[in-house]
Amino acid sequence: MSSDHTEPAGHSATANGTPAAPGAPPGTPWGDAPGVPFLELLARGAPAAAYEQPVLLARAEGRPAASVAALDHAKLLALRVRAELEGRRRREAELSALFETAHDLAGLRDLDSVLPAIVQRARSLLGTDVAYLTLNDPARGDTYMRVTEGSVAAGFQQLRLGMGEGLGGLVAQTARPYVTDDYFEDARFQHTGTIDAGVRDEGLVAILGVPLMLGPHVIGVLFAADRRARVFEREQIALLGSFAALAAAAIDSAHLLTETRSALAGLERANEIIRDRSAVIERASDVHDRLAELVLRGGGVHDVAAAVSEVLAGTVEFSEASAAPAAPLETARAEGHAVRHGEDWIAAVTAGGELLGALVLRGQRGLDPVDQRTLERAAMVTSLLLLARRSAAEAERRVRGELLDDLLDARERDPRLLRERAARLRADLDATHVVLAARLDAPAPDADQEAAARRRLWSAAAHLAATRQGLAAARDGGTVLLLPLRQGVTATELARGTARRLGTAVHEAVTVGASAPVADLAARPAGAAAGYAEARRCLDALRLLGRSGDGAAAEDFGFLGLLLAGERDVAGFVDRTIGRVAAYDRRRGTDLIRTLEAYFACGASPARTKDELHVHVNTVAQRLERVGRLLGDDWQIPARALEIQLALHLHRLSAQDPR
Repeated sequence: MSSDHTEPAGHSATANGTPAAPGAPPGTPWGDAPGVPFLELLARGAPAAAYEQPVLLARAEGRPAASVAALDHAKLLALRVRAELEGRRRREAELSALFETAHDLAGLRDLDSVLPAIVQRARSLLGTDVAYLTLNDPARGDTYMRVTEGSVAAGFQQLRLGMGEGLGGLVAQTARPYVTDDYFEDARFQHTGTIDAGVRDEGLVAILGVPLMLGPHVIGVLFAADRRARVFEREQIALLGSFAALAAAAIDSAHLLTETRSALAGLERANEIIRDRSAVIERASDVHDRLAELVLRGGGVHDVAAAVSEVLAGTVEFSEASAAPAAPLETARAEGHAVRHGEDWIAAVTAGGELLGALVLRGQRGLDPVDQRTLERAAMVTSLLLLARRSAAEAERRVRGELLDDLLDARERDPRLLRERAARLRADLDATHVVLAARLDAPAPDADQEAAARRRLWSAAAHLAATRQGLAAARDGGTVLLLPLRQGVTATELARGTARRLGTAVHEAVTVGASAPVADLAARPAGAAAGYAEARRCLDALRLLGRSGDGAAAEDFGFLGLLLAGERDVAGFVDRTIGRVAAYDRRRGTDLIRTLEAYFACGASPARTKDELHVHVNTVAQRLERVGRLLGDDWQIPARALEIQLALHLHRLSAQDPR
């Protein structure tokens, strides 16, 4: 029976109506061309699940195994082609988005517009719930939340992350991207209570962070995050990384634009200065008058620098000769004119060939001749003021030395006159003081150099005494100082600090011995002489012990300090050595002192000690453990043990004193 339906030439149909492949035998779906149905699926963009239908149909029809295998192979190839096409389409869309982003960012002109645009586009590209950006703070050494998009928690928007803290801190520290599909279950980074609380308030679960890089430096971190578990694919990580590179460049451009605007503003100010240069001669005359007034009313070098700063529209500072650049300073001194050094101008401050320092005008590359002469005149005025100050300082040092000499020699015994003389020097003889003997240790090559070294030491000591409201004098080939003892400072600390400061000032090792604190020197000036003798004994002991360049008081030498101290402070030695143990016995009613005596008497044997005390050996051990906590773990080393035994003996003798 014929049919009124005619197939096109070159095609046939199967019994169930499925089109056959060209050239396929009648009744055979797709014949020897198994890839045809998959091409049709590719052409119409069918979903991946549709690629299984031809294979399932062939199996259902009982097709030969070879035919089914060919279809299955063709399916795999088609799926691979489909994945490649989808990847290319996705990359094309991503590149298009990146180009659009670059174009959008290029049109922005300030950081407050750039940063929100970056975060909005990042959230849009990855389709996340939240996107945010942190910037590094070099001053505080952490990274802080700058912009958020999609955030609802105020605490989260104000977070600061220390380097290495949280996922963001780890990205900022390592300059590598990090991703987590479950933030709170991820132990790779350091969790902190503040950061975890912020993330929990925002409800974030999956987080991806990539660094914002400018060259080798991390300037911040760009994040994309979801409030549900999510696995960020490698392509998404790479995409956010590419976007972060654009974002960093945009941030840098915004910074450069801001700096350019600042520079333009600076140029405008420079133009205003140029327009005002017609008044420079008048300003120079004004500064000369002001300098003369400063000299007449007794102003200082910093007053001169401030006056010149106002006239020259810059910052003028006085610098010590040792702190100023050596080469330009020597040139200025030799030529007698101010010279330029980079962005600065330097004028030498000299007197009689001696270099006293420099006036430095900062931030003025160009200086017209009139302003240059003004700076040089200011340097001359500064030298006059320094010479006057030096003369006054030398006079004050002599007066301080004379008062200390009178105290040491006990010639002036009227307390009222001593107090008046000390008050004029801003010293208080009613305060507690320490007498310090200082001496240089390095031998001088000849007598002249030794005398010069001693003068330097005395000058440094006099300056220290003046700043500390004390007294200083040259004596016995060294220097003696009388310095007030501040609350909370020991004589040992004062001696060591003095040795360090004097050594730094003269660039040589200075050894300092200190007396015990002395008080009421106005009424008992002889205490100064006794303190000086004790300080000298400590100084000699330091040098004999090879501790040159150090400082110490008698209390630092243990029982040897009893020999050095002028008044033999036995009670003080006992208290410093075993005072804590004795106090513990008094408070608790224990017997630690007697246990210590028995322990040492028995040759440090706990077994023999327990027989001596008639107690259990565990009791001895417990008592000795308590002693260790009170005296320190080193109480049994030979040196400490010797001092403790001597203190125990003196303690026992003092307890037997009938007085």
